[in-house]
Amino acid sequence: MSTPIKYNEQELISLLKAKDSNAFSYLYEHYSGALHNIVLQIVTDGETARDVLQEAFVNIWKKIDSYDPQKGRLFTWMLNVTRNLSIDTVRSKGFQNNQKNTELNDVTEAYTQVVKPDIDNIGLKKVLQKLKEEHRLLIDLSYFKGYTHDEIAQMQGIPLGTVKTRIRTALIQLKEYLK
Repeated sequence: MSTPIKYNEQELISLLKAKDSNAFSYLYEHYSGALHNIVLQIVTDGETARDVLQEAFVNIWKKIDSYDPQKGRLFTWMLNVTRNLSIDTVRSKGFQNNQKNTELNDVTEAYTQVVKPDIDNIGLKKVLQKLKEEHRLLIDLSYFKGYTHDEIAQMQGIPLGTVKTRIRTALIQLKEYLK
């Protein structure tokens, strides 16, 4: 029986920079699970998330020479490489188009099951106009365009807590307006 190989961080980095495939295998075995969870928090589609993870490890392999131990730990650097790639993927036009097509299929199925009321006919657009612009925008992004609170926070450049508070405030106001 062979004993499992273990590396300390400095050894691992040195071997990775020397393009040692055993060290890369070790890296993948020990870090892929954690990095996959990071990807899944950003890219919710499982198949796309696996593709992003694979591409992240290719980038890590290719860019290991740019890693600077003075700026942080190896895992932190890998996490940033993976996170940035995940965000780039979600922002890409190809991903956006794919999501729109997927959403369109989901919406089509929903319409066959439920008749959607015309928003203008029930006066909801008028009621939404009563909200402050910052609240109206967040309601539109969240409920009509389907963005998550995290995505809205990133798009608008405001803290997640602020997004949640403003949406909650807007919903309370809408409830009052609709009474």
